Amino acid sequence: MADDVRRWLDHPVESGTAAGFGLYLHVPFCSHRCGYCDFATHVADPADADAQMARYATALRRRLVRVLDGGRDGAGEHPWPTVTSVFVGGGTPTLLPPDELASILATVDDHADLADDVETTVEANPETVGPAMFTALVDAGATRVSMGAQSFAPHVLATLERGHTADRPVEAVAEARAAGIAQVSLDLIYGTPGETDDDFARSLEAALGAGVDHLSAYALSIHTNTPFGRRRARGELPDVDDDVAADRFDLARDRLAAADFEHYEVSNWARTPGTRSRHNVLYWRHGDYLAFGVGAHGHLDGRRWWNPRGVGTWLAAVEADEDPAAATEQLDLDERRLERLLLGLRLRDGLHPHDVPPLDPLALEDAMAHDLVETACGRVRATDRGWYLLDEAVRRLA
Repeated sequence: MADDVRRWLDHPVESGTAAGFGLYLHVPFCSHRCGYCDFATHVADPADADAQMARYATALRRRLVRVLDGGRDGAGEHPWPTVTSVFVGGGTPTLLPPDELASILATVDDHADLADDVETTVEANPETVGPAMFTALVDAGATRVSMGAQSFAPHVLATLERGHTADRPVEAVAEARAAGIAQVSLDLIYGTPGETDDDFARSLEAALGAGVDHLSAYALSIHTNTPFGRRRARGELPDVDDDVAADRFDLARDRLAAADFEHYEVSNWARTPGTRSRHNVLYWRHGDYLAFGVGAHGHLDGRRWWNPRGVGTWLAAVEADEDPAAATEQLDLDERRLERLLLGLRLRDGLHPHDVPPLDPLALEDAMAHDLVETACGRVRATDRGWYLLDEAVRRLA
């Protein structure tokens, strides 16, 4: 295949191998599984929770050492690239004791080649953190905390089955700042049944008032395999109203723009370009990242793999020094082309001219005529309408 046809894949400027290299570590433990949650989580038996979490942390460190020291070939002859971002997600990583979580980050530091300005993010729930945890995270090298506030309306928090009070996220942000966490992000959910426009507007104001660097706002999704999904099927919970969700999205966009936040991705806003989530931008730039822990997904040069969602299954494999991956797939060129478009168009910046896979000129003209994409200085990016209809935009381009 001609070099110019594969340039987007082999010689990218911002995407693929040029996007950086990340590590994702999953800690599945939660004190309660919220009714809407579709992530790989595990509620530990209270009688044995400490032992379960200690065993999991030991296995996670063991897997980190084996993979990081082994490099690309498993024998240490071909080291991994320099790591530009580390993300500890969940579940609720901050349910682990501070010393266990710090030890996991220390293992990464000891066995990976970390960039001097590596971004290290830890997810948290407001009720599971405090000064001692934040201090431990700073000492262990964490630079960023992402907390799930979800709402500042008590009745919405009750519907979402959240375990914190409406004012706790603001307190937690202040504690993180006092401990020296460089960047703090809050997550919000909109469209919850029973939430009003005023509820969401006040949640936005409260989040802004907390002085965060970054905000994520997501429309509630109700999945069939969750308690919310089963309640919806029984007629006990109304479905999310798409028109209401669209109105809330517009409200977030307008209010955060007025507060000088940059709307850099469909669901994400940053106070400055430097406070974007570098790890998530790596995903949207179609970059490579290793995956550790229950349910974690990884990507490397067009190969995707994912670990089992069951804690017992994952632990058994790791403790036997076996690869815990539940499945793997190698994407062909057309699949990688579609993935590059679908991910890259989520970013307001879109795709650099050298990173755009070959497009049929008539297909590009068609997508532009339907106000789904636009071009500027050779970049291809989604319009505001295209962000709402991203699948349709990619379908027309492809």
